[in-house]
Amino acid sequence: MSPRSASVNEELRRRSRERLLQAAVELVSERGYDATTLGDIADRAGSARGLVSYYFPGKRQLLQSAVHRLMHRTLEEALEREPRTEDGRERLARAIDAILALTARHPVLMRQHMAGMLQAEGFVQCPEQQRLAELLRETVARHGSTDPVTDYPKLRALLMGAVYAALVPGAPMPLPVLRAELFQRYGLDRRLGTPPDSEGARGPYDTDLSRFFATESRSPERDGQDGRA
Repeated sequence: MSPRSASVNEELRRRSRERLLQAAVELVSERGYDATTLGDIADRAGSARGLVSYYFPGKRQLLQSAVHRLMHRTLEEALEREPRTEDGRERLARAIDAILALTARHPVLMRQHMAGMLQAEGFVQCPEQQRLAELLRETVARHGSTDPVTDYPKLRALLMGAVYAALVPGAPMPLPVLRAELFQRYGLDRRLGTPPDSEGARGPYDTDLSRFFATESRSPERDGQDGRA
Protein backbone atom coordinates (compact mmCIF):
# COMPACT_ATOMS: atom_id res chain seq x y z
CA MET A 1 0.00 0.00 0.00
CA SER A 2 1.43 3.35 -1.00
CA PRO A 3 1.87 5.94 1.78
CA ARG A 4 -0.76 8.64 2.13
CA SER A 5 0.05 12.01 0.65
CA ALA A 6 0.67 15.05 2.84
CA SER A 7 -2.66 16.57 1.72
CA VAL A 8 -4.57 13.42 2.67
CA ASN A 9 -2.90 13.33 6.08
CA GLU A 10 -3.73 17.00 6.64
CA GLU A 11 -7.38 16.40 5.76
CA LEU A 12 -7.56 13.43 8.12
CA ARG A 13 -6.07 15.52 10.91
CA ARG A 14 -8.56 18.30 10.27
CA ARG A 15 -11.51 15.93 10.29
CA SER A 16 -10.29 14.19 13.45
CA ARG A 17 -9.99 17.48 15.30
CA GLU A 18 -13.41 18.62 14.10
CA ARG A 19 -15.05 15.42 15.33
CA LEU A 20 -13.45 15.82 18.75
CA LEU A 21 -14.74 19.41 19.01
CA GLN A 22 -18.25 18.34 18.06
CA ALA A 23 -18.22 15.38 20.44
CA ALA A 24 -17.09 17.61 23.32
CA VAL A 25 -19.97 20.05 22.72
CA GLU A 26 -22.53 17.27 22.44
CA LEU A 27 -21.45 15.29 25.49
CA VAL A 28 -20.97 18.22 27.87
CA SER A 29 -24.40 19.52 26.80
CA GLU A 30 -25.96 16.13 27.51
CA ARG A 31 -24.11 15.05 30.66
CA GLY A 32 -22.31 18.06 32.08
CA TYR A 33 -18.60 18.68 32.32
CA ASP A 34 -17.70 16.49 35.30
CA ALA A 35 -19.59 13.48 33.95
CA THR A 36 -17.81 13.65 30.58
CA THR A 37 -14.39 12.05 30.21
CA LEU A 38 -11.83 12.38 27.46
CA GLY A 39 -12.45 8.71 26.73
CA ASP A 40 -16.16 9.42 26.26
CA ILE A 41 -15.32 12.22 23.83
CA ALA A 42 -12.93 10.04 21.84
CA ASP A 43 -15.51 7.26 21.65
CA ARG A 44 -18.26 9.63 20.48
CA ALA A 45 -15.89 11.03 17.85
CA GLY A 46 -14.89 7.58 16.66
CA SER A 47 -11.23 8.33 17.32
CA ALA A 48 -8.41 6.66 19.19
CA ARG A 49 -8.29 7.84 22.79
CA GLY A 50 -4.65 8.83 22.52
CA LEU A 51 -5.53 11.17 19.69
CA VAL A 52 -7.22 13.64 22.05
CA SER A 53 -3.94 14.52 23.75
CA TYR A 54 -2.29 14.93 20.34
CA TYR A 55 -4.55 17.94 19.67
CA PHE A 56 -5.43 19.24 23.14
CA PRO A 57 -3.51 19.42 26.46
CA GLY A 58 -6.62 18.39 28.40
CA LYS A 59 -10.40 18.36 28.70
CA ARG A 60 -10.67 21.99 29.75
CA GLN A 61 -8.71 23.20 26.70
CA LEU A 62 -10.71 20.95 24.39
CA LEU A 63 -14.00 22.34 25.70
CA GLN A 64 -12.80 25.93 25.40
CA SER A 65 -11.88 25.37 21.75
CA ALA A 66 -15.21 23.66 21.13
CA VAL A 67 -17.21 26.51 22.67
CA HIS A 68 -15.13 29.09 20.81
CA ARG A 69 -16.10 27.24 17.63
CA LEU A 70 -19.76 27.35 18.61
CA MET A 71 -19.47 31.05 19.37
CA HIS A 72 -17.73 32.11 16.18
CA ARG A 73 -20.00 30.05 13.94
CA THR A 74 -23.08 31.40 15.72
CA LEU A 75 -21.71 34.90 15.24
CA GLU A 76 -21.04 34.25 11.56
CA GLU A 77 -24.62 33.07 11.05
CA ALA A 78 -26.02 36.14 12.75
CA LEU A 79 -23.85 38.58 10.79
CA GLU A 80 -24.55 36.98 7.42
CA ARG A 81 -28.22 36.13 7.74
CA GLU A 82 -30.75 37.70 5.39
CA PRO A 83 -31.29 40.50 4.88
CA ARG A 84 -27.53 40.95 4.73
CA THR A 85 -26.29 44.36 5.73
CA GLU A 86 -23.10 46.38 5.94
CA ASP A 87 -24.59 48.78 8.49
CA GLY A 88 -22.21 48.82 11.42
CA ARG A 89 -24.90 49.47 14.01
CA GLU A 90 -27.02 46.54 12.87
CA ARG A 91 -24.03 44.23 12.73
CA LEU A 92 -22.95 45.12 16.26
CA ALA A 93 -26.53 44.61 17.49
CA ARG A 94 -26.61 41.20 15.82
CA ALA A 95 -23.31 40.27 17.41
CA ILE A 96 -24.49 41.19 20.91
CA ASP A 97 -27.79 39.38 20.44
CA ALA A 98 -26.06 36.28 19.06
CA ILE A 99 -23.90 35.87 22.15
CA LEU A 100 -26.81 36.53 24.52
CA ALA A 101 -28.99 34.01 22.66
CA LEU A 102 -26.18 31.46 22.80
CA THR A 103 -26.06 31.96 26.56
CA ALA A 104 -29.81 31.31 26.82
CA ARG A 105 -29.75 28.25 24.57
CA HIS A 106 -26.58 26.59 25.85
CA PRO A 107 -26.22 27.57 29.52
CA VAL A 108 -24.30 24.42 30.50
CA LEU A 109 -21.67 24.97 27.82
CA MET A 110 -21.33 28.69 28.42
CA ARG A 111 -21.14 28.28 32.21
CA GLN A 112 -18.37 25.70 31.90
CA HIS A 113 -16.60 27.88 29.36
CA MET A 114 -16.54 30.81 31.78
CA ALA A 115 -15.41 28.55 34.62
CA GLY A 116 -12.60 27.21 32.48
CA MET A 117 -11.18 30.64 31.82
CA LEU A 118 -10.94 31.21 35.59
CA GLN A 119 -8.90 28.04 36.07
CA ALA A 120 -5.12 27.91 36.15
CA GLU A 121 -5.00 27.06 32.44
CA GLY A 122 -6.53 30.44 31.64
CA PHE A 123 -7.58 31.65 28.23
CA VAL A 124 -6.89 29.22 25.40
CA GLN A 125 -5.38 30.70 22.24
CA CYS A 126 -6.62 28.39 19.49
CA PRO A 127 -7.78 28.73 15.86
CA GLU A 128 -11.40 28.94 17.00
CA GLN A 129 -10.65 31.75 19.43
CA GLN A 130 -8.64 33.59 16.79
CA ARG A 131 -11.56 33.44 14.34
CA LEU A 132 -13.93 34.74 17.01
CA ALA A 133 -11.51 37.59 17.74
CA GLU A 134 -11.31 38.41 14.03
CA LEU A 135 -15.10 38.62 13.72
CA LEU A 136 -15.40 40.88 16.76
CA ARG A 137 -12.60 43.17 15.51
CA GLU A 138 -14.35 43.46 12.16
CA THR A 139 -17.62 44.24 13.94
CA VAL A 140 -16.24 47.11 16.03
CA ALA A 141 -14.40 48.45 12.98
CA ARG A 142 -17.62 48.56 10.94
CA HIS A 143 -19.35 50.21 13.86
CA GLY A 144 -16.89 53.07 13.50
CA SER A 145 -13.96 52.26 15.75
CA THR A 146 -10.73 53.96 14.72
CA ASP A 147 -8.74 51.57 16.89
CA PRO A 148 -10.37 48.13 16.67
CA VAL A 149 -7.31 46.41 18.14
CA THR A 150 -7.97 48.30 21.39
CA ASP A 151 -11.76 48.41 21.20
CA TYR A 152 -12.25 44.72 20.41
CA PRO A 153 -11.03 43.54 23.86
CA LYS A 154 -13.45 46.00 25.47
CA LEU A 155 -16.36 44.48 23.55
CA ARG A 156 -15.16 40.99 24.42
CA ALA A 157 -14.94 41.89 28.11
CA LEU A 158 -18.44 43.40 28.10
CA LEU A 159 -19.89 40.31 26.40
CA MET A 160 -18.11 37.99 28.83
CA GLY A 161 -19.44 40.05 31.72
CA ALA A 162 -22.97 39.78 30.35
CA VAL A 163 -22.63 36.01 29.96
CA TYR A 164 -21.42 35.69 33.55
CA ALA A 165 -24.20 37.92 34.87
CA ALA A 166 -26.85 35.89 33.00
CA LEU A 167 -25.55 32.57 34.35
CA VAL A 168 -24.44 33.32 37.92
CA PRO A 169 -26.15 30.70 40.10
CA GLY A 170 -28.87 32.02 42.36
CA ALA A 171 -28.87 35.59 41.08
CA PRO A 172 -28.96 35.68 37.27
CA MET A 173 -29.69 38.98 35.58
CA PRO A 174 -32.43 39.01 32.91
CA LEU A 175 -31.18 39.05 29.33
CA PRO A 176 -33.33 42.08 28.37
CA VAL A 177 -31.63 44.13 31.10
CA LEU A 178 -28.16 43.05 29.98
CA ARG A 179 -29.05 43.73 26.35
CA ALA A 180 -30.33 47.21 27.18
CA GLU A 181 -27.09 48.03 29.02
CA LEU A 182 -24.92 46.88 26.12
CA PHE A 183 -27.04 48.68 23.55
CA GLN A 184 -26.88 51.88 25.58
CA ARG A 185 -23.11 51.52 25.90
CA TYR A 186 -22.75 51.45 22.11
CA GLY A 187 -25.58 53.84 21.25
CA LEU A 188 -27.70 51.20 19.51
CA ASP A 189 -31.43 51.43 18.91
CA ARG A 190 -33.23 48.60 20.70
CA ARG A 191 -35.09 47.79 17.47
CA LEU A 192 -31.86 46.64 15.84
CA GLY A 193 -30.72 43.02 15.90
CA THR A 194 -32.82 40.11 17.17
CA PRO A 195 -33.55 40.17 20.90
CA PRO A 196 -32.81 36.81 22.55
CA ASP A 197 -36.30 36.69 24.08
CA SER A 198 -38.08 37.28 20.77
CA GLU A 199 -39.81 34.56 18.78
CA GLY A 200 -37.29 32.24 17.19
CA ALA A 201 -34.35 33.49 19.23
CA ARG A 202 -35.05 31.30 22.25
CA GLY A 203 -36.53 28.19 20.72
CA PRO A 204 -36.11 24.58 21.83
CA TYR A 205 -32.56 23.46 22.52
CA ASP A 206 -30.97 22.54 19.21
CA THR A 207 -29.28 19.19 19.77
CA ASP A 208 -27.98 19.02 16.21
CA LEU A 209 -24.92 21.25 16.13
CA SER A 210 -23.29 19.47 13.20
CA ARG A 211 -23.59 22.53 10.96
CA PHE A 212 -20.94 24.22 13.12
CA PHE A 213 -18.38 21.50 12.51
CA ALA A 214 -16.95 20.87 9.04
CA THR A 215 -16.93 17.09 9.09
CA GLU A 216 -18.31 14.48 6.76
CA SER A 217 -20.20 11.43 7.97
CA ARG A 218 -18.32 9.69 10.72
CA SER A 219 -16.80 6.29 10.20
CA PRO A 220 -15.12 4.29 12.96
CA GLU A 221 -11.78 4.60 11.24
CA ARG A 222 -9.97 5.06 14.57
CA ASP A 223 -8.01 7.91 13.07
CA GLY A 224 -4.33 7.85 13.83
CA GLN A 225 -3.92 4.83 16.07
CA ASP A 226 -0.31 5.90 16.50
CA GLY A 227 -1.38 9.32 17.78
CA ARG A 228 -0.99 10.93 14.37
CA ALA A 229 -4.10 11.22 12.23
